[in-house]
Amino acid sequence: MSKSNVNEEYKEAFRTNSYIEICKKVQGQLERESTDHDNGPSSSLSSSSSSSSSSSRHVHLSEFLLEPCQETLDDIIENLNLHQLLVNYLEISLEACRLCELLLKNVHNVRANYCVIKNAIKQMKKLPDGASWNTDDHCLAVYRNLASFVMLRNPLSTITPLQFHELHESRILLFHRLTSKCRQTKRRTKLRKWIKKVMRYVLVGACGALVIPLLLLAIHSMVAGMVAAPGLFVLGSLSLFLKKLRVAKKKLEKTEYERLGIQLDIAARGVYILINDFDTMSRLVQRLHDELEHKKFVADICVRKGKNEILKEVLREFQISGSCFLEQLEELEKQIYLCFLDINRSRRLLLEEIIN
Repeated sequence: MSKSNVNEEYKEAFRTNSYIEICKKVQGQLERESTDHDNGPSSSLSSSSSSSSSSSRHVHLSEFLLEPCQETLDDIIENLNLHQLLVNYLEISLEACRLCELLLKNVHNVRANYCVIKNAIKQMKKLPDGASWNTDDHCLAVYRNLASFVMLRNPLSTITPLQFHELHESRILLFHRLTSKCRQTKRRTKLRKWIKKVMRYVLVGACGALVIPLLLLAIHSMVAGMVAAPGLFVLGSLSLFLKKLRVAKKKLEKTEYERLGIQLDIAARGVYILINDFDTMSRLVQRLHDELEHKKFVADICVRKGKNEILKEVLREFQISGSCFLEQLEELEKQIYLCFLDINRSRRLLLEEIIN
């Protein structure tokens, strides 16, 4: 598939109803949370009690977004005795959903923190020519904004590159286990089909060996008075009926191994998509994290030097690079929404295959 086709499919995903719906769900839920919680930059310095309440909301939002809900799957796992690898997949999909939500909250916190930079740029535009850093109120306001920005914790540091790597490795391991078990199940299914086919041939041969004496007997009976002909007709009709019944049953039902193979294949595909989604998000997170740390470093130098020339140059750089930074932040947000969609789609497909 060409790169242009991939990009077109990527853009098309943002125009689907599912993507729009999940965006509305998340934004609506975050707005409801914001009524009881300050989403401004100072939230990064909140108390431990505030952190615990945020954690409870975090779990609630994960459950709110996840489809099918975890309670439904817990009942299915308990009642249907699912294969352990399928249970493992459902567990990591739940974990992935919670991580996506954490990343989404981090994105919103970064955007809120970046408002400090925007305010500093606005204050810079109000600076009169020749203003003094130590006496002008606008300069002092810019200083306070930059100083507060430097003190803010980087929200994108909650998940480190090492943690992303460990997640990647654990999912790669599960993917290999799923694909290996899937291949093993398919081989067993083929073997069972081959054995059944051989048994059918043996049965046909046995029936053929039985038909020859019956045919001879029928011919003899016809000569003697055609007594056995009705019996032969009934035997043939019964054999034809049983054959049609077996064919119909084969079309309607799948063997246990066939069903397990399909379920494992769906889970393996889901894990593979998760790996790709999180690899993409980890690169975006690392890039944005480094850019934010660079901005904090430059702002810190500017504050410590206290020179108007450096101040104006730094804020001019922030203004130029700001649009690109916010675009990358939006790209990460979109990727998180897509990951939510991929998780829910794979879970729904697996559930449909399990209950059907």
